[in-house]
Amino acid sequence: MEKEEEVKKEASEIIGQYEKLPALVVFDLDYTLWPFYCECFYEDEMPYLYSHAKPILHALKERGIDVAVASRSPTPHIANTFLNKLGIHSMFVAKEIFSSWTHKTEHFQRIHRRTGVPFTSMLFFDDEDRNIEAVSKMGVASILVENGVNLDALRQGLSEFSLKSGSSSRSRED
Repeated sequence: MEKEEEVKKEASEIIGQYEKLPALVVFDLDYTLWPFYCECFYEDEMPYLYSHAKPILHALKERGIDVAVASRSPTPHIANTFLNKLGIHSMFVAKEIFSSWTHKTEHFQRIHRRTGVPFTSMLFFDDEDRNIEAVSKMGVASILVENGVNLDALRQGLSEFSLKSGSSSRSRED
């Protein structure tokens, strides 16, 4: 628990370095928030997150930044059960979890309709190049994660979002 608090504090400090922040941060699930494909598990199993995922979610929420899920899972019932078991289901303003061949563009169109947040005000984390490329074309700042979302990915994402928005970070202005 102490480690989670340290990560949350550092995530909050990273977020605080930027003047221009996304209105919505969207996360993939499999190999982004957790290190497995949820369809390879049963609903009665206990899931787990990458170690930085939950503290980052909490830091974003505490800073007033909404979070959402975009997952191309063929087992949305298992994904939702896992989000509930992890105690994070209610954190998300939108959960678009369904099987699709559209590289998540349909997920983002639904998230936009549900939240009203423009694509250019979103930041997205995913572990698949094809999703990053397709969603980037929609105007969303998109970051490829190698080993799940972590503080380095958060820093990279906020930096890229800031550059796309034409703002610089406060730390560069000091």
